Amino acid sequence: MVLSRRGLNTPLSPTARIYHHHAQQKTNKQQQISKTFKNQQVLRDVSWEVKKGERAGLVGVNGAGKTTQLQIVMGRLQADGGEVVRARKNMRIAYLAQEFDVDPRRTVREEFLSVFESQLRVERERARLSAELETAGEDMRRMQTLLDALDKLNATSADLELGVLDKRLEQMMPELGFTRSDEDRLVASFSGGWQMRMCLGKMLLQDPDLLLLDEPTNHLDLDAIEWLEGYLRRQEIPMVVVSHDREFLDQLCTKIVETERGVASTFPGNYTAYVRQKAERDALQWQAFEKQQKELDRQQDLVRRLSGGAQSGRAAAAEKAIDRIKAEGLIEKPFVPKRRAFTFPPVERMGQVAVQVDDLTHGYAGRPLFKGANVTIEKGERVAIIGPNGAGKSTLLRLIMGREAPSGGGRCSLGEHHIVPNYFEQNQAEALDGRLTVLETLQRAAPDAQTNELKQLLGRMLFSGTAAEKKAGVLSGGEKARLALAKFMCTQGNLLILDEPTNHLDIPSKEMLEEAVRLFEGSVIAVSHDRYFLRRVATRVLVVEGGAIADAGGDYEYLLEKNADEAARMGAKEAKARAVEQSTTVAKSNMSKAQRAAIKKDKAKV
Repeated sequence: MVLSRRGLNTPLSPTARIYHHHAQQKTNKQQQISKTFKNQQVLRDVSWEVKKGERAGLVGVNGAGKTTQLQIVMGRLQADGGEVVRARKNMRIAYLAQEFDVDPRRTVREEFLSVFESQLRVERERARLSAELETAGEDMRRMQTLLDALDKLNATSADLELGVLDKRLEQMMPELGFTRSDEDRLVASFSGGWQMRMCLGKMLLQDPDLLLLDEPTNHLDLDAIEWLEGYLRRQEIPMVVVSHDREFLDQLCTKIVETERGVASTFPGNYTAYVRQKAERDALQWQAFEKQQKELDRQQDLVRRLSGGAQSGRAAAAEKAIDRIKAEGLIEKPFVPKRRAFTFPPVERMGQVAVQVDDLTHGYAGRPLFKGANVTIEKGERVAIIGPNGAGKSTLLRLIMGREAPSGGGRCSLGEHHIVPNYFEQNQAEALDGRLTVLETLQRAAPDAQTNELKQLLGRMLFSGTAAEKKAGVLSGGEKARLALAKFMCTQGNLLILDEPTNHLDIPSKEMLEEAVRLFEGSVIAVSHDRYFLRRVATRVLVVEGGAIADAGGDYEYLLEKNADEAARMGAKEAKARAVEQSTTVAKSNMSKAQRAAIKKDKAKV
């Protein structure tokens, strides 16, 4: 989590300029931004804006320049050209990255207040100097030294009103889901989803003018993602979101900004609306392009046939018609991205039972995960495994693969009749051998495959020509994710076991994987927090929680419908809890000044 102030002194290149709107306009704009890296132009015409109450989602393939745009907005990167327009001078920009910036050694209260550490340090020094003044007595020289030090502190820092800050923290923590008893708990005792809430709270305590979120749903479970969506929707702060989570973009965004071949286009609405609008726009552009080309061909044919003859006047008129069409502007041929279709190797014979779990009891020291769990997964099923972080989803996959043995008895194993697993681990991209080239990586995974077939697969994964000879160790994060997926997709097997396969994949790569999984004739087991992916591929859902493996009785859509009533009940319960919290706050306001001071003293951590 980073919060920065950017004003008139923000560094930009000589051709890029920065402006500040008058207060009443309140908008943040990027106008015709361009940026080149190593002679490759990443951005050439990027223009978009975001205002109060708007939540813009930046989409595009990996390498399209989405994070580059965030860096330019924050002032960390200089644009080569264009204009950056701020809502106001010295505006505060908050940045939430996918890796949460928290100190596990702090208490929750200390973590929230850590964003004011420099001001708190000043307050402590101010208190120390004031205490020394009271003991200075008749020593005028010492008194003057202390007064000078206080004046210097007061001149270089603004007052931090601890009472106001305490009140804001008390109001914010229940909104984020924390109770008062959580204040003294260590950050390390909370899951990644709760640590994300701490990062959000630290940013909001500073009253940012613009909120930037870079892949905020990575490493969060489904419950944490849904909470984040709801919380962000209630904020009025303008937001810019980079995410490959299509469901998150659907639930949160009010507009989508697509960057394609260096050019940005804005579509109102969420991700689904963007997909529909883009398809309609492209269809109209194709129609207009073909109509114009047909007219150009007709006029050029007239020029060829009639020039130099008795009807040269008609040829001259045709030439003028061609000039007029060109003057009005030639319609650009719509860009059609290369379709990245691929299928897994054909499924050989397999038994009816792919996975069998009987009376499974397993866990770690002081942390039981499964107690008497049972489940059977059969041939042809595509099973999604969901549950909160730490419930044991990835552990279950390792048990199935035989990489762990049940610690408390029972059985968890592959079916007995010719079950060949193909396992995609959660951090498969990091497990690549950096010494191998891209092509060698696939050749090791599929030694019987033809080299041309592997090169075709790499081409679909955007590794064409010399890119296939690059070492895996020098690839970017997105390139490693695509290579790991290619390696997985060319490996023989009749049971696919996928642990968060869509992490770090761009949307076209996700769509290719979804299509390949849907066409796969064997069995599939997938652990994923990508709800769009689950909707597309799962025919059955298993819920891992409380030591059990429960069958939802249908696909992911069925699970959502079944849980709608439960979600409504939970919402009512949360509303009641908030009302109790508010009444407690009101009751506290009726305390005497001495009682409030005593409570404040007990809670103080600074």
